[in-house]
Amino acid sequence: MKIKHKARQNPRIAALLALTEVLDEHKSLADSTGLSGLRDSRDNALARHLAYGVLRWLTALEWLAAQLFSKPLKQRDRDIRRLVLIGLQQLWHDQTASHAAVNETAECARLLGKPWAVGLVNAILRRFQREQQSLLANLDQHEARFAHPRWLRDEIKRDWPDSWQDIFAANNQQAPLWLRINRQQANEVTLRKQLKLAGFETTDHPDARDALCITPATAVTKIPGFEKGWLSVQDPAAQLARDLLNPVAGERILDACAAPGGKSAHLLETCPEIKLTLLDKRAARVDQIHQNMERLSLAAKTVVGDAETPEDWWDGTRFDKILLDAPCSATGVIRRHPEIKWLRSRDQVDAVVQTQYRLLASLWGLLEPGGVFVYATCSILKRENELQIRGFLEQHEDAELVTINADWGTKLAFGSQIMPGEAQMDGFFYAVLRKSA
Repeated sequence: MKIKHKARQNPRIAALLALTEVLDEHKSLADSTGLSGLRDSRDNALARHLAYGVLRWLTALEWLAAQLFSKPLKQRDRDIRRLVLIGLQQLWHDQTASHAAVNETAECARLLGKPWAVGLVNAILRRFQREQQSLLANLDQHEARFAHPRWLRDEIKRDWPDSWQDIFAANNQQAPLWLRINRQQANEVTLRKQLKLAGFETTDHPDARDALCITPATAVTKIPGFEKGWLSVQDPAAQLARDLLNPVAGERILDACAAPGGKSAHLLETCPEIKLTLLDKRAARVDQIHQNMERLSLAAKTVVGDAETPEDWWDGTRFDKILLDAPCSATGVIRRHPEIKWLRSRDQVDAVVQTQYRLLASLWGLLEPGGVFVYATCSILKRENELQIRGFLEQHEDAELVTINADWGTKLAFGSQIMPGEAQMDGFFYAVLRKSA
């Protein structure tokens, strides 16, 4: 999409560029050049809000747009259709004033070099205003209202027949901003005072002792104590990995898919005397670990290597504990990354399930007899979680399941599942295994 540099500073155009990158180029929003190119912080915030909102409600917005267009636009004009989606998102969910949602969105067609579409966009959005009540009533009768692709709707319904609607609703809500206190560095009394003086309200979490929620959510650079390494961004569900591993001084622990290093950092913040190895197969991701560790004033052994082929990097000394935060569909963090719904496919999940099993099998031999293995995903799909662990136990007689005695999550036959939004947490799965002595 060729757009002049000045036009790219328009927040609606920037949001449109981000949608193009996700839907046409299969990029994540974190990698969007459209969003990163905005100079004004307020425009940047608006563009992100619009892009995230459209991706969060995409199928519902597409359904509404289909009722409003008298005839479909050509493929080359899908940018105009997406402008309409941006306007509909503002009118429907943001309840933005007509001037901003209608006029300014319509005028963006001119910035795209398509002045013929200004009137069209304006007319469609104004028609939505007039017919909104009946259109939304009709939308409530269609599966599009759940704003999930069909394959994912079907799989979630099959896995969670009693709670699938709650899962869809949670996925379509914006997630709160949770932080982790670095108790090796932070003066907690001072930190809380500084946050209050900066205008933030704070909330603790009943299950994650180091978790702190702040409102309103903001960029980390504006959070007191963040640059000093007192805080890190991490959902409470992810922080529970530390308690399941229960690190003890002197133990050899492997974080097998460590980047960006959040769970490893939490281990070191609470028990710096462990002998921790952080593994990731991409050098750039290991560099990211180093940067995060430096900010937090922590240090650990890092290795660039593939967990599936330990013979290439392992020194032969077994570990007392292993954490495998496995590659997964990330269907438990859709509320943070709504583009996941449109970047994943059933075939991709099939492939990642095979990868998970290979990782489990290859890493199991690195564990000391009597050692503990924590398997984690940020997924809610049973074939990545409970069924994965069941299959592994069936193939490994020296593996036994450890019961997770905790107040959080849904207890399953093989592990515990946290649902999206449960106690304000992301969707997460944990299973704890012990190797027979």
